[in-house]
Amino acid sequence: MKVSVLNMAGDEVGTIELSPAVFEQQVNRDLMHQALVRQLANKRQGTHKTKTRAEVNRTGAKWYRQKGTGRARHGSKRAPIFVGGGIAHGPQPRSYEKDMPRKMRRAALRSALTVKAQGGDIVVLDRLELDQPKTKEMVGVVRRLVGDGSALVLMAERDDNVEKSARNLPDVKTLRATYLNIRDLLGHDKLIMPLAALEVLEGFLGDDLAVAAGMDEEE
Repeated sequence: MKVSVLNMAGDEVGTIELSPAVFEQQVNRDLMHQALVRQLANKRQGTHKTKTRAEVNRTGAKWYRQKGTGRARHGSKRAPIFVGGGIAHGPQPRSYEKDMPRKMRRAALRSALTVKAQGGDIVVLDRLELDQPKTKEMVGVVRRLVGDGSALVLMAERDDNVEKSARNLPDVKTLRATYLNIRDLLGHDKLIMPLAALEVLEGFLGDDLAVAAGMDEEE
């Protein structure tokens, strides 16, 4: 699949062939969903907590005498049926962590990248450089490239000027290519990446398929 290579002014300066091993794979929506659920679950802290009847701060003395009142028998005001009592079967601290093999996670990324490529939502730049942190300049670059939609900007390596320029933009997020994840990829309308970031992306996502193909041939 060929896409145009743009400069920061939005002008076409060339074309490039996207790697079929990364951007032309079979789309597996179930796998993408599984990877997204896993990432969102792993983000949860799991620190929710309610007090049981053994933990609430109320007297442990018997509320009233056992017999002669005409009321039901109760031994404590801490029972869950009373206001101020403990909570029965309430949430307790726990881990929501889910596991997923790396090959499956990367296959989900390739599926998502294929969807982006098919929808024309990938913007490739010859370079993305700023002389100094300048939010206004970053706004102009993004608007020229993607219009009013949200954008995920991939970088080959750390660039403080670009990252700081995009930090205050609610619809723009910068991310190093090696940290690409399914939530950020699906959560933004457009994917912007310089040629250097594209090379990094195709490097680590394409290697898995090459290794798997080699293993299949050996078998």
